[in-house]
Amino acid sequence: MMEEQLEQINSEVIACTRCGLCKERHQVVFGSGNPRASIFIVGEAPGFEEDKTGVAFVGKSGQLLEKILLACNFSREKEVYLGNIVKCRPPHNRVPSPQEQAACLPYLERQIEVIKPKIIILMGSTALKAFFGTSSRITRERGNWKNWFGYPVMPTYHPSALLRNPNLKRDAWEDFKKVIVKYRELVDNEHYCKYI
Repeated sequence: MMEEQLEQINSEVIACTRCGLCKERHQVVFGSGNPRASIFIVGEAPGFEEDKTGVAFVGKSGQLLEKILLACNFSREKEVYLGNIVKCRPPHNRVPSPQEQAACLPYLERQIEVIKPKIIILMGSTALKAFFGTSSRITRERGNWKNWFGYPVMPTYHPSALLRNPNLKRDAWEDFKKVIVKYRELVDNEHYCKYI
């Protein structure tokens, strides 16, 4: 049933022409990971590699995210599902416009509604602002649990920011350690992570 619901949304996304991004995309990047996951990670938009493969978070940022997830003892095969605010790559990896975000966000909201994760992680400023408004600031709000329609939400830096500024990695790791604690509280109190 869940898989059928996600497939229905995916079909709508593939046919979508709500904004101009559909004209230049190679592939829609619907989402990837375990549809029964307890953690839903939300990024900004597909990049070059994602547009080429149709899989979320597979470029350099995705590779760094995989390392972080591995350190947490999480994987996209089991605990994690990944998606983005918009499903098509903006030209030159620019930030998706407010209109593009508004056109695509309902698809993401429906995905969340179907998957019903226990925890949402927002990666970066664009995802944070899409969920909590344009006055939100990732530097101010990262690392603090927020509530979005009953879902506990952890904003943190996008992996691309960590690649540009490695000094942010320590803060991002602290944020993920809080996610591990919350995961133990809400999902599996015996979840093993050698770092915490």
